[in-house]
Amino acid sequence: MEFLMQLDGEVLLWIQQYLRRDFLNPVITFITSLGNAGWFWILLSALMMFSKKYRKIGLTGLIALVIGFLITNLWLKNMVMRIRPYEVVDGLTLIGRRAHDFSFPSGHSTASMAASSVFLALMPRKYGIPAFLLGIFICFTRLYIGIHYPTDVLAGMLIGFAAAFAAIWIMRKYNRLCVEDS
Repeated sequence: MEFLMQLDGEVLLWIQQYLRRDFLNPVITFITSLGNAGWFWILLSALMMFSKKYRKIGLTGLIALVIGFLITNLWLKNMVMRIRPYEVVDGLTLIGRRAHDFSFPSGHSTASMAASSVFLALMPRKYGIPAFLLGIFICFTRLYIGIHYPTDVLAGMLIGFAAAFAAIWIMRKYNRLCVEDS
């Protein structure tokens, strides 16, 4: 465990030293803000609810977001209580504001992977692939700005994938029940 925590810190310092550039910081800060409280994914899923063609996909995205939120923000963050890396890793500089909750797992990563995985699985590729790539990029921004450890992001991504899978499964079960009741 000690080795993994040390590696987490070293990865963040490597990103800070070799990938951060002053001209990129505003762009990365904007992209990471799309994940704040999952607002972008919530809005996108909610907007889909107004389209008959994409209504079920939007609802599936919202269900995935709720599942991810319950697991990540209400349960695991408060159970694990991991301190943010910028408070522990010597030499790491945070870009932006300090967070007021715990670090593990990344809520941005959970929400981004939950919604974007639903979109990738259920939407035409021309929409699903860009959404998924944006989701992955938001995950990376959490490392770039120094607010999460790599293992926080990886755990958030895995929870997001699981939440998407669960939401798709729930919707398929629900749709089968509706067909059987007709």
